[in-house]
Amino acid sequence: MHFRVILKIIGFLLILIGLFMLLGIPFSIYYGSDDIPALLISGLGTALVGAILWITNKMEFREEITKRDGYLIVTLGWLAASFFGTLPFIIYGAIPNFTDAFFETMSGFTTTGATILNNIEAVPYGLLFWRSMTHWLGGMGIIVLSLAILPILGIGGMSLYQAEVAGPSKDKLHPRVQETAKRLWAIYVLLTLAETILLMFGGMSLFDALCHSFGTLASGGFSTKNASIAYFNSPFIEYVIIVFMFFAGTNFTLHYFALKGKPFNYFKDSEFRFYFIFILFVVLSITLYLDIHNSQPLENSFRHAAFSVVSILSSTGFVTVDYERWAPFFSEIFLVLLLFGACAGSTSGGVKMVRYQILLKNSLLELKRLLHPKAVLPVRQNNEPISNHIISKIAAFVLLYIFIFLFGSIALSITGLELSSAMGAVAACLGNIGPGLGSTGPATNYANVPELGKWFLSIIMLLGRLEIFTVLILLSPSFWKK
Repeated sequence: MHFRVILKIIGFLLILIGLFMLLGIPFSIYYGSDDIPALLISGLGTALVGAILWITNKMEFREEITKRDGYLIVTLGWLAASFFGTLPFIIYGAIPNFTDAFFETMSGFTTTGATILNNIEAVPYGLLFWRSMTHWLGGMGIIVLSLAILPILGIGGMSLYQAEVAGPSKDKLHPRVQETAKRLWAIYVLLTLAETILLMFGGMSLFDALCHSFGTLASGGFSTKNASIAYFNSPFIEYVIIVFMFFAGTNFTLHYFALKGKPFNYFKDSEFRFYFIFILFVVLSITLYLDIHNSQPLENSFRHAAFSVVSILSSTGFVTVDYERWAPFFSEIFLVLLLFGACAGSTSGGVKMVRYQILLKNSLLELKRLLHPKAVLPVRQNNEPISNHIISKIAAFVLLYIFIFLFGSIALSITGLELSSAMGAVAACLGNIGPGLGSTGPATNYANVPELGKWFLSIIMLLGRLEIFTVLILLSPSFWKK
């Protein structure tokens, strides 16, 4: 492995993170917050460490960055970002405990949105902006960001892109990964600006609109308010966020082609149709139940159902209501939803719809193969045959995902959480969703999770964000062999 190259790239990432920390200072000045010194010290200190790594590690060769380099860079990049990202919270004193600060920052960069803060509104504006910024950076990926603006990483950059943008398939917008990253980020910025304008039109301040747009497009879920989106009590704001959460859970390649004048590509895509129909079915079913059993107007039932379902499936984690109060069995329904996720190629977490879709198709075809053993019946996705090798990888991923969920739930329950809360917390952190069930549900947070449990969930968040294999491969002895 090329350790000098790895350290140089980590250094560049830290320079970026340090500079982004400083962007909260204008809001600190405008609102008269006293967190400017903490942001300055943290931002400049992080950038300085990054600059030292960048300058002292020369790239004296133009070799291709290997896949092994890519896996290590991505994992170490996320850990370094989360470590240095804690500095503003610790220096200011908003989160003085390092475990809590690391958990909050890892939750931000992995776009999980699980928080330990009991009084979010007491945190200064600059720190809140940085907290939301961690979502926005992690959403499209710090590595993809570096590919977009640093030409030198275009050499061998596909290894980084493949390690960070995990999933069963990667539709290319452009044969050069650097151009792909630029276009992805251009769409990301455009959607963020569009949502920010609409939220301001709905009555949010520029600060709140930006922070909630960061959380929406990154499928993160950090809010600037204790009551999350319920604080604003605005159907318009809720519908805007529902639409953009849905967009965040959609393959960004489809957004690109829509902007190029091909909007029908959405419904030509098999995974998108599956995603859309699944959401529609679940939302309408819950709406019907709420309309029959709750004394609320039909529009209220539909809006709350749509917001909760899209928030969970897109792994955003914003809340407007406590869905566990609708009926006892809704805890089980939302536990199942926590294990889904949205589309591959989106900013969402979870298993992803396309994996379930391909496994379902393969299972149905297996019945036909039993009846017609000599027939050649390949699984097709968007009219293209899927190889058995890909199906095996998908099956292995889903099986490993479920194993980690079950093992993690038992392990977390040993730290002191009741089993249902532990299951909800692990499912929410592995899927990068945020609110879980029970004591970590939408009406509460992760403050009361034991310290050991927070470290365990931080690892789970990283596993989920990098889709398991990118991190677990580092534990393989063969990875480190020459």
